[in-house]
Amino acid sequence: MTFMPKSPQAGLDRILTLELVRVTERAAVAAARLRGRGDEKAADQVAVDAMRSELNRLPIQGTVVIGEGERDEAPMLYIGEEVGLGEGPAVDIALDPLEGTTICAKNLPNSLAVIAIAERGSLLYAPDVYMEKIAVGPGYPEGIVNLDAPAAENIENLAKAKGVPVSEITACILDRPRHARLIEEVRATGAAIRLIGDGDVAGVIHTTDPDNTGIDIYMGIGGAPEGVLAAAALRCIGGQMQGRLQLNTEEKVARAANMGISDPNKIYLMEEMASGDVLFAATGVTDGNLLAGVKFGRDSIQTHTIVMRSSSRTVREIKARHQDLEKF
Repeated sequence: MTFMPKSPQAGLDRILTLELVRVTERAAVAAARLRGRGDEKAADQVAVDAMRSELNRLPIQGTVVIGEGERDEAPMLYIGEEVGLGEGPAVDIALDPLEGTTICAKNLPNSLAVIAIAERGSLLYAPDVYMEKIAVGPGYPEGIVNLDAPAAENIENLAKAKGVPVSEITACILDRPRHARLIEEVRATGAAIRLIGDGDVAGVIHTTDPDNTGIDIYMGIGGAPEGVLAAAALRCIGGQMQGRLQLNTEEKVARAANMGISDPNKIYLMEEMASGDVLFAATGVTDGNLLAGVKFGRDSIQTHTIVMRSSSRTVREIKARHQDLEKF
């Protein structure tokens, strides 16, 4: 089994949906103060510190199951770390205080502060490794894409289901040397590619609104933490996603086995990566297709956040103006 036992908790308190917004807002504002400065580590650390501080104000019994590492080593919010006030619902937490550290350091689009929480035992408990992913938005027949299928087959099936020629399909892929063959295969179909330097949580979420983002499908290998976070978001919005951990060394297989993963080649469906009642929040650090970045004014700070809940399929956009600058 890859999940911890289910909690008797019937569901997450609705008030946590809005309280979660403050967690990503704080992390985003902290990181935004260092955007464009070229210091990835410093930006990541201030985001981690801000997120940890705000999480510890929440009335939850939280355990980080997808975080920034597997050991108690600053500045990480590490896998297994306990957060919250130690009262209220027992929850699993997946987080990325600064999704797109390089993006933030260079002040490029689509850097985010991201978090998902779910009932205890509902999020995939896995080591911090790479994950192969494929994702599409809502409105397609179940199983329209398959991680084991050739790229051309997935592209063609998607185009057929959408009712458009393959040339009108755009795939989002991380711009990495490891994707050279995948890029070649997708381009051979006649489909277009949107290469991104970082930020694959946003890349996956963009598939849910192709009319505005221009992205129909996400493909390729990225971080497992980002994979679980993206699955949590899709649970709230709708869509399909599959992921397979890249356990390509004996050491990684052993780490996974210690977390209860017995099949290193297993393909996880979206519902296996994020099940039960899921809350997801993301705040823009830099401007992007999904969210506007933090804006610093003389007397206020503006943030743009999306917060979602799977049980109600509620998606809220919150544009906030913070005038008590001492809190940031």
